[in-house]
Amino acid sequence: MDSQAASSMSDFSDKDRKELQQFIENEQQKSKFQTNVHNLTDMCWSKCMTSKITGTAIDKGENSCLENCVNRFIDSQKTIVKQLDHMGGRA
Repeated sequence: MDSQAASSMSDFSDKDRKELQQFIENEQQKSKFQTNVHNLTDMCWSKCMTSKITGTAIDKGENSCLENCVNRFIDSQKTIVKQLDHMGGRA
């Protein structure tokens, strides 16, 4: 934060600063979530959508692949978080 922004922040009440900080944290979380969704979409689309799309719907095999890809990604993220929590508990 530059000095002008820091000076402007000092004009806010404690309540306003806390609300602003919470808003910023919420927006950062939304941004991270959207980035993860885009990365997951790219990864699973590249892996599963191997044929040319000719209609308005994807075929059964591609749909199944997409579902499995997303589910495995979520499972792996849960496993990583659990492991990190476990490791953090030992520190």
